Amino acid sequence: MVDALLQAAPWWAWVGFHAFVFMMLALDLGVFNRRVHAPSMREAGIWSAVWITLALIFNLLIFQAEGTQKGLEWFTGYVLEKSLSVDNLFVFVLVFQSFQVDLRHQHRVLFWGVFGALIMRAAMILAGTALLNRFEWMMYVFGAFLIYTGVKMLLLKDSESDPTQNPMVRAFRRFVPYDEKGGHEHFWTKKNGRHFATPMLLVLITIEVTDLVFAVDSIPAVLAVSRDPFVVYTSNIFAIMGLRSLYFLLAKMMDRFHRLKTGLAVVLSFVGVKMCIAEWVHIPVQYSLLVIASVLAGSVVASLAWPAEQGGTE
Repeated sequence: MVDALLQAAPWWAWVGFHAFVFMMLALDLGVFNRRVHAPSMREAGIWSAVWITLALIFNLLIFQAEGTQKGLEWFTGYVLEKSLSVDNLFVFVLVFQSFQVDLRHQHRVLFWGVFGALIMRAAMILAGTALLNRFEWMMYVFGAFLIYTGVKMLLLKDSESDPTQNPMVRAFRRFVPYDEKGGHEHFWTKKNGRHFATPMLLVLITIEVTDLVFAVDSIPAVLAVSRDPFVVYTSNIFAIMGLRSLYFLLAKMMDRFHRLKTGLAVVLSFVGVKMCIAEWVHIPVQYSLLVIASVLAGSVVASLAWPAEQGGTE
């Protein structure tokens, strides 16, 4: 496993990337967001621009160090993961609404959610690349799963289920000492010498599980673009790191992009087909990027051109 990582990139590249990520996380929570507050649209817009700019600078370094092919793979993976992450934001909105989390407390949950996602994504990417390198037939399994997921997204309407009543939440409340009125200031509260989980901790666990479910779709999709663990991992992490600011930027406009899910379904199906036919038909990464960008741009334009009917979903 270690040899495979070092073949993808030298050790100093892995260490340097993680040092940068943790430095940005520390600046984010420890300096710029020490005070609990609800980020304004301006603040969210600035941070979104910062993360996109940093991602593009890193992509430029990949182009210079590894060449055009790796650079295009990185950018395609970033666009793909960023787009799929937007779908994740719809679920985040539902979770926060269901648990009645005030906007000023949502940033901290998303911060720790990103921290947990770093670990989960790393494990899934390493496992996925190892499986594909060792068992080539797994490519067809991943491809078929992406096609199934895309078709399912196209055919099934959004579920209106209450996240507070799913089996994971009910099991947590049953087996972990839980204070329903613990609020959203802290993850744990202490009463009569005992520690109790607060609703805030339950929200965090729900967000982590949600990210894990979405990663099951997004990781195989990015692996269809590149088998390089460094390319897949770093593009994934850059997309996730900018997710929190993007959430606060788009949270009040989610219903305007009602056709985005259709575009994502088409993209997942396309990537799945690409994986399944790769042995016979090679689709260059630049063409894959063109298809993905065109479909996503088309779904956004269609959403704005044909708004959803009030009081219902299409």
